[in-house]
Amino acid sequence: MKTEQTPTVKRLVDYRPPNFTISTVELDFVLDESKAIVTNRMQVSRAGRHNEPLVLDGEGLTLVSLAIDGQPLPAERFQCSDTTLTISSLPECFEVTVVTEIDPKANTSLEGLYLSEGSYCTQCEAEGFRKITYYLDRPDVLAVFTTRIEADEKCSYLLSNGNKTEEGRLPDGRHYASWHDPHPKPCYLFALVAGEFDLLCDSYRTTEGRDVALQLFVDKGNKPRGEFALAALKRSMAWDEQRFGLAYDLDIYMVVAVDFFNMGAMENKGLNVFNSKYVLAEPQSATDTDYHNIEAVIGHEYFHNWTGNRVTCRDWFQLSLKEGLTVFRDQEFSADMGSPAVNRLQNVRVIQTQQFAEDAGPMAHPIRPAQVIEMNNFYTVTVYNKGSEVIRMIHTLLGEASFRKGMDLYFQRHDGQAVTCDDFVLAMEDASGIDLTTFRRWYSQSGTPEVTVTDSYDEVRECYTLNCTQVTPTTADQTEKAPQHIPLAIALYADNGEELPLNDQVGELQHSVLDFKQTAQTFEFFGIKQKPTPALLVNFSAPVKLHFDYTEADLAFLVKHASDAYVKWSALQSLLSEAIFAAEQKGLDSLVLSDVIIAACEALIKTTQLDEAIVAEILSVPSVATLIEQRSFSDISRLAMLRDSAVRCLGERLSEVISARLATLRPGPYQYAAKDVAQRSLSGVLISYLAAGAPTHLPDIVERFNRVDNMTEKLALLAAANHWQLSCKERLLSSYEAAWKHDPLVMDKWLSIQALSPADGAISTIRRLFDYEVFSFSNPNRVRALVGTFAASNPYQFHRIDGEGYKLLTEVVIKLNKLNPQVAARIITPLTQWKKMDVTRQGLMKGCLQEVLALPELSKDLFEIVDKSLAQ
Repeated sequence: MKTEQTPTVKRLVDYRPPNFTISTVELDFVLDESKAIVTNRMQVSRAGRHNEPLVLDGEGLTLVSLAIDGQPLPAERFQCSDTTLTISSLPECFEVTVVTEIDPKANTSLEGLYLSEGSYCTQCEAEGFRKITYYLDRPDVLAVFTTRIEADEKCSYLLSNGNKTEEGRLPDGRHYASWHDPHPKPCYLFALVAGEFDLLCDSYRTTEGRDVALQLFVDKGNKPRGEFALAALKRSMAWDEQRFGLAYDLDIYMVVAVDFFNMGAMENKGLNVFNSKYVLAEPQSATDTDYHNIEAVIGHEYFHNWTGNRVTCRDWFQLSLKEGLTVFRDQEFSADMGSPAVNRLQNVRVIQTQQFAEDAGPMAHPIRPAQVIEMNNFYTVTVYNKGSEVIRMIHTLLGEASFRKGMDLYFQRHDGQAVTCDDFVLAMEDASGIDLTTFRRWYSQSGTPEVTVTDSYDEVRECYTLNCTQVTPTTADQTEKAPQHIPLAIALYADNGEELPLNDQVGELQHSVLDFKQTAQTFEFFGIKQKPTPALLVNFSAPVKLHFDYTEADLAFLVKHASDAYVKWSALQSLLSEAIFAAEQKGLDSLVLSDVIIAACEALIKTTQLDEAIVAEILSVPSVATLIEQRSFSDISRLAMLRDSAVRCLGERLSEVISARLATLRPGPYQYAAKDVAQRSLSGVLISYLAAGAPTHLPDIVERFNRVDNMTEKLALLAAANHWQLSCKERLLSSYEAAWKHDPLVMDKWLSIQALSPADGAISTIRRLFDYEVFSFSNPNRVRALVGTFAASNPYQFHRIDGEGYKLLTEVVIKLNKLNPQVAARIITPLTQWKKMDVTRQGLMKGCLQEVLALPELSKDLFEIVDKSLAQ
């Protein structure tokens, strides 16, 4: 619905280069408790011959003064609006000095410059710099920044980008520090932090012989909990040198952890600002997953130094240029640091649940969107995770050696530039000689391709044939779809489980990755003595939905014999999903798994031939979110019950086997090591099965909870007791609270556990927790832990047929609309999936969305999502 207040749509096709360039920026910040005065001195030049005025972006700023080449500007030469500062009648080259006043304390959006528990902090990506000073706030304007910060000495550390050039004391208990970043950068990479911290120090010598000082700043008292992150940083630096030949380029690299942060972290040049969730860890308070995520995010932000900073985006529609590529790099890093198979399965799960849902929903978009209202809404699993899968497909098609050549050529051509996704693909194409013309559609076409494969076998010709077709369904943003270039990795297995060679008609070995580019293609393999069992989409070689008419016996065969962990996992997921679907179609509230499924799971539990972490992943019953993405259902409550019934059936039928295997999983004193992580992972899955189907076979949970020395096992016990409503649940919750009530970050796990409770009192509990001392609506971590978890992962209570779950989320979204629009836009997503629900729930969910849309001062963040959802 278009109104006078409807925000403006920005389109990729409308991109134009800036009319002006900025070569240098000198920023001066004077910080105090009530305000910040920002002096911005810019050297500006016209780009080309024109007489256009200079239009600078600015939001929420109080203009104090404006001068050109040192002379105050007459009022008739400039015009100031809510979002711009327009200056006319300018020479070819000139200096602009603009002084603004801002109020960091009142800035609850956590964009621009704000206060985080007494510390000043900035977040400028995507368009936050305009909330600090007037500027050309776009990524294709690169300048050299010098920053001076003045503040009270209680802010003992004054930090910004680059290398420190000067510091000193001032009268009245104040001090200052100056920083210079020699590398031209867009303003979204600017950072400032001023506050009181504990400091961890280390150093790293690059392959080029540069000694880099490493500094990690954490809240007072958290110094021991930062040691893992600092070590992970050094591993990241070494890995990037070894894998991609990329070394760090400044004398210092700083990381600051803050508790109030909208994102996970930010790669500001030389001064990364992190959500404390992705920095702080110790065994007593952090899980194995926390350790993994910290290492991955530390790596991700460091890797951005080249894929995002040294080479940046021309415009925000190219966001996946840096994010998709850097996610691929951090996934490769995590794989090398841990288990490649487990990491791959975890990444696939994100694609098949969250990203496939996004493709099917109102916010569907390509990894390079064509249009946008609020750029913050496109920091999505499509841009990041599907973007990574697109890079992975290029790597698959080119191979490691040619991919590395492509990366080298990309940096050789574009270091210090703001470029496009096309520039990256062209570098890959030129370095490898492989035509990626059709492949480029992955950048411009939204939706999840659906690949259907049928097979046939000619005994006389000893020829096995795969007939492949592909179609991409219509999405909310696009109706016309073209065939994609899909690398379809396969393997063929004989009846004895032996993998067969893939020979062509003249007997030459074919590549195991099929180049599937057309709507329909046929692939033939010769020298096959009997009809094989195919493994398709090996290692999830493309982000597609695969359809093949496997029998139950075929899938069980692949669980047993396939060499690829993804194929094993996918086969068992299919077996369990089909059992749940069959029961749902019959209108049942419970199910009994077949002997074939039970036997496959029993063999996995008993095996010692596979890493326990891989077994844990394969054995995990599909989540409700995963099941929803496979089909539409009339009653999500029944779906949740059937999913839990499958877990209960496994616990009941295999209780003796599970108990015996559980007894062998006894890691020693906690350490974050692959073998121990694997054992704890499998232990958590097996404990959940027993809690569901055979709680009498469980060891004393309370005793075990009190005995274990790490958060991973404690949380697994607490989660099992909570979900399966064991009698010890309240005792465990109380014990956890007593131990960690003083630490809000650790209490986020406690909040999430209660948000996941399937019990009818869950909503009342959540409302009570809104007034709990550790909870705050102004802190994104608290909101995501409690409300975000509830809406995204509690199908029983969020989707209550009386609509109380939807009402709760709507109330929170309305509250956050003014407080923090970014967080509001992220947690509303479950309401936008109304088309998956039955008629009654659809009406309730749409009513909530309409209530949000009718808000008199609706943020751009929410408007775009809600309006598109209702337009479906």
